[in-house]
Amino acid sequence: MAERADTQALLRLVTWLSPAFPVGAFSYSNGLEQAVHDGHVTDAESMRLWLETLLCHGSGWNDALLFGEAYRAFDAPAQLQSVIELAEAMAASRERHMETMLQGEAFLAAARHWPHPVLDRLGERTAYPVAVGAVAGAHATGLEPAIAAYLHASVSNAVSVAIRCGVSGQRDGVGLIATLEPTIAAVARKASAASLEDLGSATITADISSLRHETLHSRLFRS
Repeated sequence: MAERADTQALLRLVTWLSPAFPVGAFSYSNGLEQAVHDGHVTDAESMRLWLETLLCHGSGWNDALLFGEAYRAFDAPAQLQSVIELAEAMAASRERHMETMLQGEAFLAAARHWPHPVLDRLGERTAYPVAVGAVAGAHATGLEPAIAAYLHASVSNAVSVAIRCGVSGQRDGVGLIATLEPTIAAVARKASAASLEDLGSATITADISSLRHETLHSRLFRS
């Protein structure tokens, strides 16, 4: 019975975080397009360093903590509302705010195919990691694997952005995802045992890239 439950949880995570799930992730680069334009990311190795830094010390780490808090608070309305408000306030730029809120809204609309009272508690718009975290908590997917799946999806989308920006080819892109597996697993393990007291980032260049992207002359992505 437990094995069947684990399989169901895995299937839901795979579905919710699939590139085919209608959240529009392909439209956003989280400032990476600007970083490529400015020469901060030029090849597979610099892309690996960029992603590893975000996972360990930047938006990836903070998103993992917000995800975990939402997962644990899915049936505690007051606590969940606090993390909803905090996640929105932490958006570092207008485009980052647009990205996380619109993806969260799209995720919640599609997640109604798996009815649960948590969807009403989340409302129509909330930040993406909070939306996915609370829904994952409501469906008891397991916190650490859910964070790992979320981070893996974020990395995969960033690699897709890098390929479309000409930073790497598809083979090197797959290699990047493989290389970052241990980092994703380590961050998921650490974040699942952490709290909001551990929030914080040190990725100033990434934040500036996100801010500057708004005025980039020719853009493929919305952020």
